[in-house]
Amino acid sequence: MTSSANQVVRIGVVGLGYWGPNIARNVAESPRAELSWVCDMNPEALRLASKRYSGTATTTSIEEMLDDPELDAVAIATPVSTHYDLARAALDAGKHVLVEKPLAASLTQAQDLVDRAERAGLVLLPGHTFLYSPPVTKIKEILDSGAIGEIYFISISRVNLGLHQPDVSVVWDLGPHDFSILNYWLGRLPNHVSAMTRSCVLPHTPDVAFINLRYESGTIAHLELSWLSPVKLRRTVIVGSQKMLVYDDVSNEPIRIFDAGAELPLPETFGEFRLAYRTGDIVSPKVDGTEPLGLEVADFCAAILDGVTPQSSPQIGLDVIRMIETVDASLARTRSGTESSEPSLDAALTDRLAAVDAASSTSLASSESAEPQPAKPKRRSRRAVQPPSS
Repeated sequence: MTSSANQVVRIGVVGLGYWGPNIARNVAESPRAELSWVCDMNPEALRLASKRYSGTATTTSIEEMLDDPELDAVAIATPVSTHYDLARAALDAGKHVLVEKPLAASLTQAQDLVDRAERAGLVLLPGHTFLYSPPVTKIKEILDSGAIGEIYFISISRVNLGLHQPDVSVVWDLGPHDFSILNYWLGRLPNHVSAMTRSCVLPHTPDVAFINLRYESGTIAHLELSWLSPVKLRRTVIVGSQKMLVYDDVSNEPIRIFDAGAELPLPETFGEFRLAYRTGDIVSPKVDGTEPLGLEVADFCAAILDGVTPQSSPQIGLDVIRMIETVDASLARTRSGTESSEPSLDAALTDRLAAVDAASSTSLASSESAEPQPAKPKRRSRRAVQPPSS
């Protein structure tokens, strides 16, 4: 397909549950796209879509939609467990594919989709929508400029009440957002991953997770993910050697930069140790209010019509799933008791007490075997005599 301002990408949306209607709306509103089809197993969802988008074909059969020779691309917004089969069918039918995150339910499946798309010369875009978020791209500019300095650590909270997914854990559901953001900001994968989870409501389906990451640069990151929180939080704190930054996705001021920190000045005297804390201005930079999903759809169309590499590339999709599977591996090692060779806190405490006991016994034995020494007479201190007050 050659580039032309008059050309549009005819797209079919599969899945009209939670996220699919948002994709359909942005496709319909895009000047470079046309909402040609919507596909869902729920007739009521199709009726509502047909009422809203006149001229858009509806079907409960993915095969019927893919058989349309005029259809250029498919956007898939279905449960994670169905991503691979639907995307594979669309690629094999010669359609470009946008798949809601994560790209597939395993790294093997995702790699197969990437390979199929490359062989067929088709665009495959994993739907990591936050990579198109204006605050996220603005923070990337700030970090790359060096304004924050060396990044010490990043703390992320992504919690809310629901929605529990029937086929994946909270790590697979919410984790891709922050894994893709971290990869985009830092430009690399972590070299160490550890995690803890708990299944509080549904057996064998973790709904809370705490994940720790360490990068080769020395930066560490902590992620808190949960479907069980009384409040909705989308907050990230970045602490650097020069400044600190808070990104709150649900705030009217999504980015705030703090000229704050702690410094260790050169000591003026021997043994002096005093930190200097700095609290300066707080700056909230202007951020574009464009809807990220609209930018994602535009990027998908540009990749098809103009041949540009999408911001959310297949490699990012693979890297995100690689991180998720590393988290799962860490959890498996924890369950098997092989997560770390370091002793447990109980074992470490026992070892320390044993060492203290051994030291005490040695000290007592030494004092008993030593020759008694005569006590030295105490020297009486002289107190200065004060003259009587007049």
